[in-house]
Amino acid sequence: MPDECHLCLLGLIFLSSLLTGISGVDDAHVFISSGEDVRLSCKNALHDCTSTTWLYNGFSHSAAVELIGLGRKKDTESHERLSLGSDCSLNIRNISTEDHGSYICQQWTGVGGPRLRPDAHVYLHVLHVSSSHTEISAGLSVTLFCQLYSYPRVSCGDSVSSERIDLFWVNQAGVKLTRSDSRYQISSSSDPCIISLNTTLLNEDHNREWRCEVTHRDQVKSSVTYTVKSSVQADSTTAGITTQVIMIVVGASFILLLLALILWLMIRKKRSAVRRATDDFVELSSRAGNNSLFCESQVNLESLHSSPESRRTSPSRDEQTDDVTYTEVTVVSKNRAKKNKVCCDDKVTYASIGGAKAEDCSKLYASVNKNHHKSGK
Repeated sequence: MPDECHLCLLGLIFLSSLLTGISGVDDAHVFISSGEDVRLSCKNALHDCTSTTWLYNGFSHSAAVELIGLGRKKDTESHERLSLGSDCSLNIRNISTEDHGSYICQQWTGVGGPRLRPDAHVYLHVLHVSSSHTEISAGLSVTLFCQLYSYPRVSCGDSVSSERIDLFWVNQAGVKLTRSDSRYQISSSSDPCIISLNTTLLNEDHNREWRCEVTHRDQVKSSVTYTVKSSVQADSTTAGITTQVIMIVVGASFILLLLALILWLMIRKKRSAVRRATDDFVELSSRAGNNSLFCESQVNLESLHSSPESRRTSPSRDEQTDDVTYTEVTVVSKNRAKKNKVCCDDKVTYASIGGAKAEDCSKLYASVNKNHHKSGK
């Protein structure tokens, strides 16, 4: 009997520890700023994610929506932004304010099968900052709104709550802005999860940063930075850049035109030199041609007046063939290179002598034709 009681006691202790371990899955709070990526851990995951199911219960949904069913993504609005990690965690890209809410990780044996482990809850809180003006400039009063989107709605700023979630505005040096600062007006609306910052912008506020931080149990969990971009500064910067671009384009165009002008002048100078050299060559050729024609005329005339004995001593090709010798003399005027036709001021003499062998004197003949034209200068 004592042994049986001892065994029963050991069984109760083991069962108690098992139940305590199963029910001891803590709820998780995840804080993220809008536009970032987030990873939600599944604390009751098994080694195989084929049994993992993720449910989402948000402010805009009347019932829970199944995002992951037994390790597979479901066709939902956020289907493209969801993925299942190797450790069965739920990954969401590009978080928006509509993604805040409660996420539940479950483990099932199959469709309609028994649940293997208790649910693991993850509460996603999204921090977002907005401005009262889209275009801002120096001298304008601007209000920045910092809001924490949560589901279920947590009690922000409640020092009694065990969660102790608070919102703060800090400057770019990390110093917390308080209501005692005369330049800044820090206020909270009826919703304690919204905190606003109002200030009048100065010229030196361009590119200045203000940051909204959320703390959970006195630890900073997330923050969103707002950078002041003055539209006047942006316009002046754009105008300066535009002016510089115009000046560069005008300068480059002027340099190109100057280079083109220099190149044109060089080409023109070279063409003039070539044309001048060509004219000189033509003139020299003309003179040389006239001189050669004149010399040819003199030589032909001399051969005409040469003695018969000298003509006989230089046999021609015709003597070897026909026994007839022809001698032609042509006199060309010096002005022929300048004119294409014979004018009335030219004197042309044609002479031809034909003869046979000395033995046959009857075949020897000579004729001289002279054409005289009046000279008209």
